[in-house]
Amino acid sequence: MTDSGDSYLTAAGRAEIETKVKGSRFVGRVFPVSSKDEAEAQVVELRKRDHDATHHCFAYSLRVGAGQSGATFRFSDDHEPSGSAGKPIYDRLTGLGVTNTLVVVTRYFGGTKLGVGGLVRAYGEAAGLALEKACLIEKFDYDEFALTIDFSAYQGLQGLISRVGGIVIDSQFSENVQVRVNVRRSLADEFSREFIELTHGKWPITRDTHRESDGNASES
Repeated sequence: MTDSGDSYLTAAGRAEIETKVKGSRFVGRVFPVSSKDEAEAQVVELRKRDHDATHHCFAYSLRVGAGQSGATFRFSDDHEPSGSAGKPIYDRLTGLGVTNTLVVVTRYFGGTKLGVGGLVRAYGEAAGLALEKACLIEKFDYDEFALTIDFSAYQGLQGLISRVGGIVIDSQFSENVQVRVNVRRSLADEFSREFIELTHGKWPITRDTHRESDGNASES
């Protein structure tokens, strides 16, 4: 993954695994989430659906703010001994640098107590295996530009878009060319500056901030 400040790693979809430790079943599940409300609602849904489980321990990490700086997180032991479940799950998330992701490890008690150390290992292992099974994808923040340009400069614009790895959303051809293009936020200032240079400031350019875009997915 690149380290430009506008990219991050998250789960592309859901994943589920199951492990057994001394008779107890641990079901690890991964969910992509984009807000605290979404993460909390998913935990509530699991508790209602799997109401016969002994514990639903979880952790999530989220990027926050219009500029995507900072993060918010929460983890819960769900009545397991303090520090034995939620924190080990959270440590697996942060250890991989994964965000906008919820991991829930559901335990069905098998009759044998594992002790705090055993629980730390069991919950951490279940979370790690679930994250290994999940497809992790790089996403990035981007800005959307709306551009107008004459035909004589259109080839130059295509070259500029290609240089910054921009993604054309829409193109309209009439008396001139109107283009909407997504550009990674880390390259947006450069793109804007070069467009103004290309057109000598004669053609309009507007810029809107957006949340995220998919990068290349890869199995983790």
